[in-house]
Amino acid sequence: LDEITEMPIELQVKLLRVLETGSLIRIGGERPTPVDVRVIASTNRVPEEAVAAGKLREDLLYRLKVFPIHLSPLRRRGDDVELLADHFLRLLNKAEGTNKMFTKAAMERLRTHIWPGNVRELKNLVHHAFILADDEIGPSSLPAEVGGGEDASAPSLHMKVGIAIAEADRRLILATLEQYGGDKRKAADVLGISLKTLYNRLNAYKSGLVE
Repeated sequence: LDEITEMPIELQVKLLRVLETGSLIRIGGERPTPVDVRVIASTNRVPEEAVAAGKLREDLLYRLKVFPIHLSPLRRRGDDVELLADHFLRLLNKAEGTNKMFTKAAMERLRTHIWPGNVRELKNLVHHAFILADDEIGPSSLPAEVGGGEDASAPSLHMKVGIAIAEADRRLILATLEQYGGDKRKAADVLGISLKTLYNRLNAYKSGLVE
């Protein structure tokens, strides 16, 4: 279940009932049907904060939080960028009957990008590069924000080494939004994140909450 904190409260009640009873009643049915499932739920929010904000039922959180796994942002996961990029490229090669590969220079650009959109951004970027490239995917096939064909006249953002990741994200998002005249959809596209994620980040900045 992706983004469990976005599930409507009335559906959360039904899910909780299924988890507690181990059964459900189908639409139009009259008798409970036993179910034996393993539920894996994810969210990009801090669950306890979602409970405090009324976005997630506390009893459902405790029911789901049997074995919590905290997954760090992609930028903090070292070789995962290379492994995931190769995985997504392998899937595209299989679907299209091709054998495209990343060059070392392109892979280095991927490794040094900060990935504000995490795995979704990486997956979309690999698809973008796959479409543009012939046999090898080099830096020129990558979007400008990752280093493929950067515009020298474009404004740049300078930050000191050692700045907190959350603060770096905040500055990058706000600078990108300013660059595109407040156009949130365009800024989200350039950053490689969903419009919803951008709104969530902006709301967090307004309320003083930073990831």
